[in-house]
Amino acid sequence: MSTSIRLLLADDQALVRGALSALLGLEHDLEVVAEAGTGQEAVAAARRHTPDVALLDVEMPGLDGIAACAEVRAASPGTRVLIVTTFGRPGYLRRALQAGAAGFVVKDTPAPQLADAVRRIHQGLRVVDPALATDSLLTGESPLTARETDVLRAARDGAPVAAIAAALFLSEGTVRNHLSAAIGKTGASNRTEAVVVALGNGWL
Repeated sequence: MSTSIRLLLADDQALVRGALSALLGLEHDLEVVAEAGTGQEAVAAARRHTPDVALLDVEMPGLDGIAACAEVRAASPGTRVLIVTTFGRPGYLRRALQAGAAGFVVKDTPAPQLADAVRRIHQGLRVVDPALATDSLLTGESPLTARETDVLRAARDGAPVAAIAAALFLSEGTVRNHLSAAIGKTGASNRTEAVVVALGNGWL
């Protein structure tokens, strides 16, 4: 009977996914049993393969890695989640842990350390990039309310107020109020700057 730690890899970049698979596959006690290119595929793969550890990227089309983390945990409660991302943003770390992730590391983590992180998570421990943990403590929680976050996220692509209002089932006046509040809380001078600040901190 195999004692290998069974892994699911999810990253929208096939090259990155392949490199991770190759590197982790060299470890005698790790076995990649499934790969996914989107958050939705990751959830389906977790349900089908019930891996021991799922390594999820944050930035994926559709369902991002943090939202997928919560769904993977629901679909396969025995699966532990390690977020592996290019984007080491403090807000991402906080949101990932709230979604049930057991670990959070950046993609330039050396392969031996990444393999060790997988093993530690499988043992029930929590693994967090120390520099990111410090940044997260210094940055603090997002000052935005859930609704302000929704409105700012909808404004990312420059959508007009009317379109945001229709998408979120809010009045245009309410959308303007939320945008104004978000601009004030982020210290920005307009909504475009507010989106940039919020994205930079991982609040969206």
